[in-house]
Amino acid sequence: MITENRLTTYINSLAQGDGPLIETIAENAVKNRVPIIRRETASLLKTMVTLVAPNRILEVGTAVGYSALLMASVMPKECRITTIEKYEKRIPEAKENFRLAGMEEKITLLEGDAGEILAGLSGSFDFIFMDAAKGQYINWLPDILRLLRDGGLLMSDNVLQDGTIMESRYAVERRDRTIHERMREYLYTLKHMDEFETSILPVGDGVALSVKKGSGPAK
Repeated sequence: MITENRLTTYINSLAQGDGPLIETIAENAVKNRVPIIRRETASLLKTMVTLVAPNRILEVGTAVGYSALLMASVMPKECRITTIEKYEKRIPEAKENFRLAGMEEKITLLEGDAGEILAGLSGSFDFIFMDAAKGQYINWLPDILRLLRDGGLLMSDNVLQDGTIMESRYAVERRDRTIHERMREYLYTLKHMDEFETSILPVGDGVALSVKKGSGPAK
């Protein structure tokens, strides 16, 4: 944990819950070791979607549909979600969860490699949630920037890697060094891009909030 465990537990204890279906999806995901966002990240995600009040949401990394349904629970009625998932075994479960929630018409699941799908998408999105292969964030960034509207919000999860992001590459397991290096590059790039204003928060496993600046002259 990045933040003190007892404090995180206390904060999570204040939550009123997300309804029987979403709570069951979360419980089953934990039981089956399906990676989903942490409780405190879920709360932040809902708050950010409520703040932005988007018409179009793009999610990279569906898993079993937990975070998509969290966003759907607070998004405006006219909003639509496009979500991308590559892992074939999780796709049927996500689709079934969307059906059970009555969200089949509002959530479109695109199956396949995120990089290929992102390159083929057009139009603009008001809110983008990144929660897929962490080592690919930096590679997807050009398309993410292209697809996010001016003033839109990019929320990237798992960016602090349980706190190991601050360590030297030689202090992390050899198998994790590529992800470690690419995530450090991703965070540095976000913080130094003229197109974004980014804040990195030690919430859950670390979240980066990046607002895309407008192209017009400063007022």
